This record gives sequence, C-alpha cells and structure tokens, in this order.
Amino acid sequence: MLAIRTAVPVPAMAHTHRRGKSKAHVQRALQEAERLCQARNTQLTELRRRVLEIILNSEAPPGAYAILDQLKSDGRAGAPPTVYRALDFLLGEGLVHRIASANVFVACLHPADSHSSQFLICKDCGRISELDSQALSYAINERAEQQDFKVDTQLVEVIGHCSACQKSGSAQPVSH
Repeated sequence: MLAIRTAVPVPAMAHTHRRGKSKAHVQRALQEAERLCQARNTQLTELRRRVLEIILNSEAPPGAYAILDQLKSDGRAGAPPTVYRALDFLLGEGLVHRIASANVFVACLHPADSHSSQFLICKDCGRISELDSQALSYAINERAEQQDFKVDTQLVEVIGHCSACQKSGSAQPVSH
C-alpha cells in the first residue's frame, strides 16, 4: 500500500495558516528534532535548530541561499558554508530531505524512521508530497541487487502536475 504524506501542502486560504503549518505543528517538529538528537547523542545547536525552523516555516521549500537570507534578516552573521554545514547535519540526522532537482530542502515528516526518499513534485506550483512506499523501495533494491549494485540511499523524484493545478487549468501540457 502506498501512503502519501504532503511535505509542502497546497497554500491555505487563510493567511494565518502558513501552508497548513500551525505554530504548534512547527514547535512539535522542533521538539521532536531535539528529542531525536539527544537520543542519538548529537547536538541540535541554536543555528541548526533555526535552519530547521526556517525550513518548517517556509512558504515554499527553500534553497541554501534563501535560508542564508533569512538568517541575515534575523540579524545573524553568516556565510554559505555555515548554512551548508547546518544542512549537512540536518540531512545526516534525517530531519530534512534535499530535493535534488530543485536544490531545495523540505522537513522530513517522519524523522525517527529510517526510510528512502520518494517525492511527487508539481512543476507548476512547486507542491512537494513525500511518498512512503516500501514496495517501491524494495523494487529498487531488488533490481540493484540483480545488477550487483549496492544502494546507499534512494531519492526518487517524480515531476508532474498536482490535482489543484490540474483542476485550475494552470498545469502545462506534457510535451513529448
């Protein structure tokens, strides 16, 4: 069975709902990150926590330079290597995912679980939905094993049009 978890929901109508993420949701995610880091004997420093918070609060998945801009607007001094080190930590701990095709970051919806990364990405509005398909992960691992290939990580990105863009008519026709 395939479960879909939306990493970046379609924008809510009310301005107070930042793409469906309430302040309580963000705080719970930050507390969970702190708990996981403590259990793993790693440190969620103030900067790492702030970078994760920026990702959690972002209207759209941010890139490293958008995160750096937000840090600077917070009054922090910083340079790209500072942000990349924080992102490397968050990626390593499974707290965020990097969407390679867009070079942006999304918070992981289930950071306590080891899993492969599978995403549906709307090329019109930028909505990103995280999939949780053990069957897909298994199929990739099985095919790789048949070719004597050892998989370290999986990142599957499927580009297309979300239902909202299809319904609104903003979806661009597929060209062959």
